[in-house]
Amino acid sequence: MLDGGLATTLESRGYDLDDPLWSAKILMEKPEVIRELHREFLAAGADCITTATYQASLPGFHRRGLTDDEGVELLDLSVRLAVEARDAFWDDPRNQEARHRPLVAASVGPYGAFLADGSEYTGKYGIGADELLAFHRERWHILAQSQADLLACETIPTQMEARVLLQLLQETPWRWGWFCFTCGDERHLSDGSPFLEAVRLCDAEPQVAGIGVNCSSPEYIPALIAEARKGTRKPIMVYPNAGERYDPVTKQWTGGSRLRDWGNEAAEWSRLGAAAIGGCCRVGPEVIMEMRAQVVS
Repeated sequence: MLDGGLATTLESRGYDLDDPLWSAKILMEKPEVIRELHREFLAAGADCITTATYQASLPGFHRRGLTDDEGVELLDLSVRLAVEARDAFWDDPRNQEARHRPLVAASVGPYGAFLADGSEYTGKYGIGADELLAFHRERWHILAQSQADLLACETIPTQMEARVLLQLLQETPWRWGWFCFTCGDERHLSDGSPFLEAVRLCDAEPQVAGIGVNCSSPEYIPALIAEARKGTRKPIMVYPNAGERYDPVTKQWTGGSRLRDWGNEAAEWSRLGAAAIGGCCRVGPEVIMEMRAQVVS
């Protein structure tokens, strides 16, 4: 079991994340809140928690007036908070009797997260591979040197960005990473290219630990699991959002009014072949608990 949406859970509890740094804003202001939310997801059943680095990047910190050293310290802090939460959880012998030792994944968000314009759901960046590589490289190497167990490349809308991140993974041969994409329907990435091609691209890299989909509609997940199974024998990962659509102008999620039977849906995804299941935006600890009750015996 994976965790859920860190930033949107913070928003649901009254924290103001109306900022280009999103959850990294809370990382700067009230880091202890992030540590506590990690512990909540662990208590709810997550076997892996992701750091609050999705929208944290050195260019993003520069935009807020921070120095390189201050930006590096915040990236390191994000990993430390997650590791501290995991270690505190694991120090309880009752958890050791019932669970595997949880992992900490350092979140590597897409270039669209830095733009904060919703382009992680379109892939329309307006830059090329060399510029993407320059954007991602420094943060990548900082996180690769951290205490995280692996890197989580997530919400990727294009094959081009996946290729850039795969190149960086090869630059750190001691590291594992997972690759999860945003999809606009049951067969295509957000930029319209075939999901199956992206799966095969990642499958060819030995350091890729898992491949899948995140922050996409739950309605698409069964078909996307089937597509992924055509292209890989690696673990398939799915952690969709709550089925809403993000409006980059209003910074609001809309259209997700129907109630979901998350437990039964997660059980179906597991039956279809998903090896790692969780949630993304608007999916909180209570949903992770509901999923785990149906998926993990």
